[in-house]
Amino acid sequence: MLTFLNKDLVSLASILSSDDTIIMKYLDELELQFEAKEPKILSFIPEKERFKRLREEAKVLLERYPNPEKRPPLFGIPIGVKDIFHVNGFVTRAGSQLPIGELKGKEAACVTTLKSAGVLIMGKTVTTEFAYLAPGPTRNPYNPSHTPGGSSSGSAAAVASKLCPLAFGTQTVGSIIRPASFCGVIGYKPSYDRISKAGVIPLSPSVDHIGFFVSDAKDVSFIASLLCNDWKKEESSHKPILGIPKGPYLDKASKEGLTYFRSICKRLMKAGFDVIPKATMPDFEEISERHYLIVAADAAKVHDKLFNRYSELYRTITAELIKSGRKISDKSLKDALERRKKLRYELGQLMSENSIDVWLSPSSTGVAPKSLKSTGNPIMNLPWTHSGLPTINLMVGFSDSGLPIGLQLTGKWYKDEALTNWATEIDSALK
Repeated sequence: MLTFLNKDLVSLASILSSDDTIIMKYLDELELQFEAKEPKILSFIPEKERFKRLREEAKVLLERYPNPEKRPPLFGIPIGVKDIFHVNGFVTRAGSQLPIGELKGKEAACVTTLKSAGVLIMGKTVTTEFAYLAPGPTRNPYNPSHTPGGSSSGSAAAVASKLCPLAFGTQTVGSIIRPASFCGVIGYKPSYDRISKAGVIPLSPSVDHIGFFVSDAKDVSFIASLLCNDWKKEESSHKPILGIPKGPYLDKASKEGLTYFRSICKRLMKAGFDVIPKATMPDFEEISERHYLIVAADAAKVHDKLFNRYSELYRTITAELIKSGRKISDKSLKDALERRKKLRYELGQLMSENSIDVWLSPSSTGVAPKSLKSTGNPIMNLPWTHSGLPTINLMVGFSDSGLPIGLQLTGKWYKDEALTNWATEIDSALK
């Protein structure tokens, strides 16, 4: 029987801080879980003697903080780190075949922040190549013939399989929310630039977001308060008014996905929430084209020198992105970035005018597709990433085939504190 692995992160952190012997018992249990689950899902980059290292690092942590009352908030919590984040003592491969010497860098600021909060590094998690679309080996924990999503596939699958209670991810289109939905965990993408990107290999600096995965909605505020710039603790002052973004965007979901989504909205209305359908983003096709233009143009700039030297080592789909980005003019990129700001303003105005606190939408077009050659379609995440608004995936049920179903919540620009509080309230109402 699992004694530690089913704990929410806040409770686990408190337990690990309370007694010097508990952290080793936890690592013993975690090792058994790892041996049972990891060979089937392949969520981590392989590492010899992983748990020997972890036990040694736990001993150092105990020596550094001998007084249980003065231990940091995440004392002994093992975390997964997507393999585009630089971490001292670990090689960064970014899911690629490029020489590792070309990908070195200073430790990611967000990793250093959590280390100071007491975490242990469980290891590097699998990513698609350079956090784009070429899949890695990771399988979906609920059905290994289905994709776990991407690009943060390893991080989502690791948290879902209870191999670590917290893992870093990034999102450039849908790389946190979609795998969180496919793997049945909580995923959080903050407002753009709310968490530092320093020390993380970029794909598109203009739209890349740093975020994370946990198993419980109430853990989001706890971790976000440690990572987000200028986090202000606040309580929910009222029950949120929920909006449904009607129009061509919502029509991108599959028939099955829309059926699930509508049933969830009905459950929330029965639970006493006001849910307001509101037409928005009539130019969604243009928004989508604009976002991919930005990603391609940025990727071409980021990889310019590396691609000139190692083009034959890139996966085909990544190489095509870079080549297409080289054809985009600086003026086209500048115009697209200006239009991006305009969309953010328009969505904010629409929310204010209609007293909408949180947009509801499907986290993905449907459940995880039966394929390992693709990570699924990120289109349902695109406008919220494009506008930079904060989003959270909630795990809200299962399909008839036993695959997880997610609900995407989107808040106002730099109002992550309110969104994380309301996410906990909405999550509780759906349980």
